[in-house]
Amino acid sequence: MDKRPSKSKLKCCGDEVSLLLPQDAGAEQLAKLAWAVAHPARVRIVQLLLSRTSCVCGEIVDQMPLAQSTVSQHLKILKDSGLVQGEIDGPRICYGINQKMLKQLKKLVADL
Repeated sequence: MDKRPSKSKLKCCGDEVSLLLPQDAGAEQLAKLAWAVAHPARVRIVQLLLSRTSCVCGEIVDQMPLAQSTVSQHLKILKDSGLVQGEIDGPRICYGINQKMLKQLKKLVADL
């Protein structure tokens, strides 16, 4: 991945001005977290998990109008982003919100 700042052109008063965008380490993390909540089903899962201390996958499926495989795919995206954590508890997986990542998402959005 090219780490150089990207250039953009802007016309100002008839002259073309080249702008150099500064590096932003948070941009990639914000994009990853924003993608994780960029679907209404994933937002609903996050809301459900925030309303509980932990949640078993079956309970999530029962609360969603989606097939178990679809809910599992949404949970995978949320877990890959780090926003959701899953703990194996015997034959079940208990899911919960990673509060540190949620706080980071809120900060990155607020800093826009």
